[in-house]
Amino acid sequence: MSASLSPRLPRRRLSLLVSALFVSGIAPVAYAQQSTPSAEVAAPQAVIVTGTRSLNRTVTDSEAPIDIFTSKDLQTTGATDIGSALNRLLPSLNFPSPAVADATSANRPAQLRGLSPDQTLVLVNGKRWHTTAVVNVNGTVGRGSSPADLNTIPLSSIDHIEILRDGAAAQYGSDAIAGVINIILKKGATGGEIAFSGGEYSERDGRQGDLSANFGLQLGEKGWLRLTAEEKHQGTTNRAGADFRNPLEPLYGKVTQQQGDPQLAQYNVGINAVLPLTNDIELYTFANASQRDTNAAATWRAAYTSGTTLRSPLYPTGFLPIEAARNIDVSSVVGVRGHADGWRWDTSLNYGYNQFRLNVNNTANLSLGAKSPTSFYDGQLQNTQTLLNVDAAKEFEFAALANPVTFAFGAEYRRDEYQISPGNPNSYSGSGAQGFSGFQASNSGDFRRHSTAVYADIETDLTKQLSASAAVRHEDYSDFGSVTSGKLSARFEFNKQFALRAAASNGFRAPSLAQENYTITSTNLLTVNGTTQPIDTGTFGVGTAAAKALGAKPLAPEKSKNFSLGGVFQPTKNVSLSVDAYDIEIDNRILYSGNLVLPASLQSVLASQGVLVGAARYFTNALDTKTRGVDVVGNYQLSISGSDKVLLSLGYNHNSTSVSNVAANPAVLAANNLTLIDRQSILRATASSPKDKLTLAADYILNQWTAHAQVTRYGSFLVPQNNAAQDQTYSANTLLDLAASYRIGKWTLTGGINNVTNKYPDQVQSSLNSGGTLPYSTFSPYGFDGRYFYGKAAYNW
Repeated sequence: MSASLSPRLPRRRLSLLVSALFVSGIAPVAYAQQSTPSAEVAAPQAVIVTGTRSLNRTVTDSEAPIDIFTSKDLQTTGATDIGSALNRLLPSLNFPSPAVADATSANRPAQLRGLSPDQTLVLVNGKRWHTTAVVNVNGTVGRGSSPADLNTIPLSSIDHIEILRDGAAAQYGSDAIAGVINIILKKGATGGEIAFSGGEYSERDGRQGDLSANFGLQLGEKGWLRLTAEEKHQGTTNRAGADFRNPLEPLYGKVTQQQGDPQLAQYNVGINAVLPLTNDIELYTFANASQRDTNAAATWRAAYTSGTTLRSPLYPTGFLPIEAARNIDVSSVVGVRGHADGWRWDTSLNYGYNQFRLNVNNTANLSLGAKSPTSFYDGQLQNTQTLLNVDAAKEFEFAALANPVTFAFGAEYRRDEYQISPGNPNSYSGSGAQGFSGFQASNSGDFRRHSTAVYADIETDLTKQLSASAAVRHEDYSDFGSVTSGKLSARFEFNKQFALRAAASNGFRAPSLAQENYTITSTNLLTVNGTTQPIDTGTFGVGTAAAKALGAKPLAPEKSKNFSLGGVFQPTKNVSLSVDAYDIEIDNRILYSGNLVLPASLQSVLASQGVLVGAARYFTNALDTKTRGVDVVGNYQLSISGSDKVLLSLGYNHNSTSVSNVAANPAVLAANNLTLIDRQSILRATASSPKDKLTLAADYILNQWTAHAQVTRYGSFLVPQNNAAQDQTYSANTLLDLAASYRIGKWTLTGGINNVTNKYPDQVQSSLNSGGTLPYSTFSPYGFDGRYFYGKAAYNW
């Protein structure tokens, strides 16, 4: 398939587009009244839109814990993407940096409260965001998941982010088990920013550059259009060790492997617009298009396979395959909303599309010998989501109640599609392309489903001290049936300084089409009887004949029960503290199985179907788990003298997940001494993220100067193996980030250092670090690149 058949953004460099947008925006801005960025609203008093359909609910009086991070908060971290920024701001979020992990190196998953990345729902302007086409099938955090890709949304387009740390399936549907991340885009016709930033690590690699523009334009008399354009580049980092495994190798003693961040180029454009049609009705739309190109290393292929037998005549000194991926992401929402007879109504059409296209370069198909190409097209994955929503809400007055009751209801139609397209035959014939064997023609397919949902919720302040809400949602899926979710929550204010809040709900997560249907055959290095050897391994969709022959069953939805109890303490307007404990019970958790090394009898069964593999994997409803934890959030604002101000914040999360039940092993596997869900798969899902994380931050504001300091302590984490003796627990570590900004006119100049003390995680034990060539674990919650220096210049109007 030629590249021209793939949807993509224009070839012209985005820097030209940014410049054009900036120039086109100067004229309207110049004639408008000069505006300055609005003052940051203190989080406890900020009105929220997530987890409620009331018009005046704030962070402090919400019935479930809500975090709000402003655009300024995100920029203060020095990060150029959402995932990295939230990793520094939110103690309950984990966002590691996988390396040598195929597609996961290019699409990093984020997890909330130690749960699977796809158990967190992502919204943009309150509308469901689509998930990635990539299935994380390597040994990383989030193995087996296909979550939303946060980093396709440009950071410069965001006004603020609201994070609901509570189950919300009854309000929003599937995926909202761990919580909800709602990204609110900037709006309005006035104001804008153009910004340049860059940085690099102290090892003089990983150089990054970012150029962005965001500004508003008048649309008609009362409407507005907000435009965003962004271009981002990132160089590779490498923390691999020298290779001393085989003295006969031509590059013996040299660094041959690459372990670190991939090379990246990303281009984003976006709009957000509102156009009033009448005094009571307005048309709105927002859209985003993103193209991300990455070059990530696979594992080094030594020159010799055994003794002095040359692996490939094309590479007499060995070779490092490079996985060149292109991620295309497009999203658009168009809707009409308005008011009529006290009702607020909103109807919208939501479309999301993600395509992951893979080539492998600097490689070979060994079975083709000297005639092998050195580059291969491996195929592509594609995920599409289309939704139609109708929502309505109204406040009703009742004589028995001092306050109005908000009643809301709505309906949704959703259609999902997942496609697997094959690569060039040379990418998978014989031994296949080294680094990543392509998707075969037999792996390809087009899979679809649809679902319908209806919901209703009600909330009110029953008295001046007590508020309560209830929600119910029923969904029906074409592939597995129906699910009903409900939620009850309440808040009691003992006085103006202290309140208790609690919530109880049940929820669900529908198995993704990717989990149901992802199929690929590749060569993997597996350990059999203590010997590591290449084995052809098949990942089979649960509906395939091969998976059924190995005991696979249709996937059922994950079902959850969420309970939370918290206290909010605000002795003065400058001080706030919240403590929230939670218990999340999840049944039928979907996991990607371990590698099943098949005996001859089962290989024969699959061979009779035309499937020739020595090992197999598939998805299954594997576990029932219980996650318990606590979140602590504190803020303090101190006015020193004049305009001098100090803002202090504290965040802490502790969580622990235990297994309450493991699904029965399929009889066909038990009869062949195989275990579908092995020890390593279970512990990766339940114990591989830090048990706790603590952040302490301080901002000092003096006239045009702002200084920022943050200390983050990442707790210890476990990287498990099937042999418990090879488990490794990595030590806790504390990182320090510093930054300073100076405002001069409309310019803001910033310089900063992240990981000031150049902290690295423990190195992987010698028996598991590939002879010292891969010294660091991809499970590290803060990566393994070391100290990072950066600078930024922003022009605001």
